[in-house]
Amino acid sequence: MTTMLCLYPLSPEQEAAVRAAAPGVSITFGRPGGQDDEAYREAEIIFGWDAKVKEVALQEGTKLRWIQSWSSGIDSLPLDRLEARGVRLTDASGVHARSVSETAVAMMLGLSRGIAAAVRNQRTGAWESPETLAEMNGGTVAIVGAGEIGREVARIARAFDMRVLAVRRSGGAVPEADAAYAADRLDEALREADYVVNILPLTNETAHLFQAERFAAMKRGAYFINVGRGGTVRTEDLVAALEQGVIAGAGLDVFEQEPLPADHPLWALPNVILTPHNAGGLTARNVERLVRLVAANLGIYLSGEPEKLRNLVDYGKRY
Repeated sequence: MTTMLCLYPLSPEQEAAVRAAAPGVSITFGRPGGQDDEAYREAEIIFGWDAKVKEVALQEGTKLRWIQSWSSGIDSLPLDRLEARGVRLTDASGVHARSVSETAVAMMLGLSRGIAAAVRNQRTGAWESPETLAEMNGGTVAIVGAGEIGREVARIARAFDMRVLAVRRSGGAVPEADAAYAADRLDEALREADYVVNILPLTNETAHLFQAERFAAMKRGAYFINVGRGGTVRTEDLVAALEQGVIAGAGLDVFEQEPLPADHPLWALPNVILTPHNAGGLTARNVERLVRLVAANLGIYLSGEPEKLRNLVDYGKRY
């Protein structure tokens, strides 16, 4: 009998939906670290991740064949070991598009309209207004990494009458964008943008992609938003760009070091909005979308066509 271990707490209704998609499968529902080692050794399918998956389920002789991640980013997982063991990995790409895009746009508005500064001033009762404010309307946004999340950001940006530039590896057209740029034209897009939204995964090609030269290529009044991966940015270069006025401000949900140390200079910068890597947090609607993805993938897997799983990670590309 096929066995599945679910490492995320679901409601009774959500558990029922997963069971309905996998008739005949023995499913154990629990929490990360809450099951004994035998459950990990016997699981052919694991929904979620914890330390025991790496320590127990990835050992030789276990039954593991497929992992469904609840995260879109999978750079922290032992991809080489998973590939060597022949384990298929599917991510949650698309599940968090709404919540992450809302965070990105909230940061754009918070910075351009002076909301971030106003919230800080509330602590001291300071009646101060920035010398200049910006409007998103009529501006240009460059979305770097125009996948599911990027397309949602583009859709919202169009509602603000913004010009949308999509930067993606292939350079292929994005329906929601006014223009698409291949990765080798990134600097061209940066020079045109009033807002740069980074949604890239962390790969060998994207590590520290945003560094001093890239920030220098941006407009001096531009804002940088990062809801992708912290490792795509050289943090000290970003701090320098913000302190020296190379760019106007930044909205950051992800960081090279997490949690961000309490004494890090980013905390003290007045032109920065920081959130604790929660843009893709599992909201109630995100969990609903995730359960639908798991259910759909279970049907595909059990039909004997695992190569057709949705969001199947290409180990060569690392996403």
